[in-house]
Amino acid sequence: MLITQHFKKFLHNSQSSGILLIFCVAVSLMVANSSLGNAFQNLLDTKIGTEIFHLNYPVSIWINDGLMAIFFLVVGLEIKREIVEGELSSFSNASLPIVAALGGMLVPALIFFLFNQGTDFAKGWAIPMATDIAFSLAIISMLGKKVPVSLKIFLAALAIVDDLGAIVVIAIFYTDQIHWDYLGLSALMVVILIILNRLNVVKHIFYLIPGVFLWYFMHHSGIHATIAGVLLAFAIPTNVSTTEISPLEKLEQKLHLPVNFIIMPIFALANTNIAFKNGMVDGLFSNFGYGIILGLFLGKVIGINLFSYIFIKLKISTLPDKSSWSQMIGVGLLAGIGFTMSIFIALLSFKGFPEIQDEAKFAVLVASLLSGLVGFAVLNFSFKRRKGLR
Repeated sequence: MLITQHFKKFLHNSQSSGILLIFCVAVSLMVANSSLGNAFQNLLDTKIGTEIFHLNYPVSIWINDGLMAIFFLVVGLEIKREIVEGELSSFSNASLPIVAALGGMLVPALIFFLFNQGTDFAKGWAIPMATDIAFSLAIISMLGKKVPVSLKIFLAALAIVDDLGAIVVIAIFYTDQIHWDYLGLSALMVVILIILNRLNVVKHIFYLIPGVFLWYFMHHSGIHATIAGVLLAFAIPTNVSTTEISPLEKLEQKLHLPVNFIIMPIFALANTNIAFKNGMVDGLFSNFGYGIILGLFLGKVIGINLFSYIFIKLKISTLPDKSSWSQMIGVGLLAGIGFTMSIFIALLSFKGFPEIQDEAKFAVLVASLLSGLVGFAVLNFSFKRRKGLR
C-alpha cells in the first residue's frame, strides 16, 4: 500500500487533536451545567456580521456553517489526495473502505428508521450514519505500533468516504429551499475553479477568493454551505510526485493545525454544551435514543463487517495487510464514534427544537463513548492475543 508522508502527519495530528477534543467536550459539559451555562448560550446566540450582505448570524451559525466549511475543505483535500496518490488510488485498494463505509451508513440508518418510522423523529435517520475522523483515529493511534499501518489507513479511508457520504446526504436531504439564482452563481464559481485548475494555476489565493464567494452563494442557495469546502478542495491541483510538494499538499499542511487545534475544538465547545435536565436520561431509553445508540454502537460494526465479508468472499477485496477479522470488528466499533458529524447532522435535522437537539447530542455522546471504549478494548485484546500466539 502507498503511504504518503503527509498521511502519517495526518494520523499524528488526529491523535493529539483527539485528546484536545475530549478535553473540550468535558469543559463544554461542565460550563453548560454551571452558573456560566446561560451566559455561554447567550454568547452563542449573539449575532455578529452585517445586514448589508445578509451576513448577520448568531455565533453558533458562523461556527457550524463557516468554520465547518474549512473543516470540510480539509476533508475534501484528504479525499482528493487519497484518490490521486494514496489508499483510494486503485480499485483493489479503494473497494474495501468504500464498501465498508457504505455498509456503515446503510445499516445504522436502517436501525434508526426501524425504531422511529412514522414518528416526528424519523427525519433524524442520518444521525447514526457518520464517523468522526479525529476521534476514531485518535483512539486507534493510542494503541501505538501494535496496530498495522494498513488498518489505520483502512479506518481513515473509511471515515473519509463516510464523511463524503454525509456531505451528500446533507446536500440532498437537509436542504429546506433552493434559491436557483444563488445556485447558478455557485455553479459559476465552480466553473472558474475548474478553469484555474486546467490552467495549472498554483497560487492558493486564486482559488481561495472564488472559494469564499462559492461559500457565500452556496450558503444563500439553501444547500448547506459546508459542501463548498469539498468543491473547493477538488479544484486544488495535486500530483503523484513523491519529491515535489503539490499545491494541494501545501494547503493541507497549512490548514491541519488550525483545523485540528482551533476549529474542531471550537465546534466541540459550541455544540456539546448540554445542560442536563430532568428526563434527559430517560430519553436514552426511548425509540429515539435506541435508534441513535444502537445505530452507532451496533449498526456501524455490523454494516462495515457484513459488507466487507461479502466483498472479500467474492474476492473483489482483501483484508487490510496483517489484520484479522477480530481487528476489523474493533475498527468497526471505533467507526461508531459519531461525535462531531453526528451532532452536526442532529442540529440540521431538528432546527428550532433545542430540546430534541440536546437529547440527540446526549445519545451521540453515550454511543460514541461506548463505541470508543469497547473498540479500544477489542483491538487491544486482539493484538495481545495475537502476540501471545506467536
